[in-house]
Amino acid sequence: MTSRRILKAQEAIREVVSMAILTEIRDPRVRDVTVVKVEMTPDMRAAKIMVSVMGDEQREKLTVLGLQNSAGFLQKRIADEIDTRYTPKLTFEIDRGVKNSLEVLRILKEVLPSTSSMAPGASPPPPPVPTDELDEEYEDEVEETEDDEVDSDVENSDDENNDQK
Repeated sequence: MTSRRILKAQEAIREVVSMAILTEIRDPRVRDVTVVKVEMTPDMRAAKIMVSVMGDEQREKLTVLGLQNSAGFLQKRIADEIDTRYTPKLTFEIDRGVKNSLEVLRILKEVLPSTSSMAPGASPPPPPVPTDELDEEYEDEVEETEDDEVDSDVENSDDENNDQK
């Protein structure tokens, strides 16, 4: 289990690196990058930074190469912002989580049957109820409830009159 101290350091490093990538790195290869998470070794001497890049695989490779070339600058930014005994050595990797989830979604859409090509014997979904019918039913229920309340009020007043006599 990761200690609380390491979790806090990971979050602080993620914030510093993501802001530095966004505002300070001028390498044209490093664009459209999101720092997803940071994983640190228990001794806090190395950090693996997981990034997500918008674009194709070639763009991802160029971006990681640009980030590796900027690692020294980013380590200096971490050293300036975070007071630790050691500044972690940075490595960058592509996080495939988002792209994997999109691929799974695409496969599920291919595999799962659509409503037009349902299996034989399967019951179709119920047709939508027109809102006009729902409004009429609701109005009828409201009128019945109001009538019941008026009737009960009349009965209660009759009982009170009989009790007073």
